[in-house]
Amino acid sequence: MLGITHTTVSRRLSAIQSRLGTVFEREPGGYYPTPLGNELLEVAERMEQLSLTATRRQRATSPELSGSIRLSLPEAVAQYLLTDDLVFFAEQYPAIDLVVETSYSFVNLDKSEADVVVRGAENPPGHLVGRRLFPTRVTYYADRNYLENTPKSELRWIAPLSDGMWPGWLQASPYPFAPVALKIDDITARHRALVRGLGLGRGACFMADPEPNLIRLTDDPPVAQQDFWVLTHPDLKNTPRIKTLMQFLISSLKKKQTLVSGAR
Repeated sequence: MLGITHTTVSRRLSAIQSRLGTVFEREPGGYYPTPLGNELLEVAERMEQLSLTATRRQRATSPELSGSIRLSLPEAVAQYLLTDDLVFFAEQYPAIDLVVETSYSFVNLDKSEADVVVRGAENPPGHLVGRRLFPTRVTYYADRNYLENTPKSELRWIAPLSDGMWPGWLQASPYPFAPVALKIDDITARHRALVRGLGLGRGACFMADPEPNLIRLTDDPPVAQQDFWVLTHPDLKNTPRIKTLMQFLISSLKKKQTLVSGAR
């Protein structure tokens, strides 16, 4: 996490101990804070929050549509849903330095790990501000040739690691007795396996429906997953460049609601 070696950590701890007293004690399981260490950690965390607040407010002061924005969104959303839109935004606002970072974890806006996030979430941090949109939806897919040329007894599923927000998906599928041959955590890698005809699978409608050789395995309505949110920190909500990007993202996603929801 720190990006430094164990030796450097040990040397810095020794320097802290010699300057401040016994802040940490070494025990068989590692280093643990003493009562003094806990007090100093509490002070350090308050100092960190003050520093981060100052940084956010400094970033929020620009009255013009210029400056940097760090946007965090899931890789699948960036790759299959918003790439063209983000390029268009960059062309429309050349004075804004838009940096796009992909992640599935909910980055910490309080620590300025991003300025704006697009995420699928049930309950994002309540102090953040922005817009709740609509849920992503998923259903069953397979490559047309795989389905036509594979005997039913040899059909196999490519699945995520967990059932997520769709418990019992296998039992409810058109092929409940086909075994799971492979579990892949990454949604993009799972999608590519589907496109290559390597098995049956669950797929996000916005990724799978545009693929010409992927077909749905059922006529049942796609299953809703987490809602899309476009969020920022309260300290940044009135910054012109942040407001402009958020409005742009909300508009772009709304135009794709039919695709995301799997409507035919």
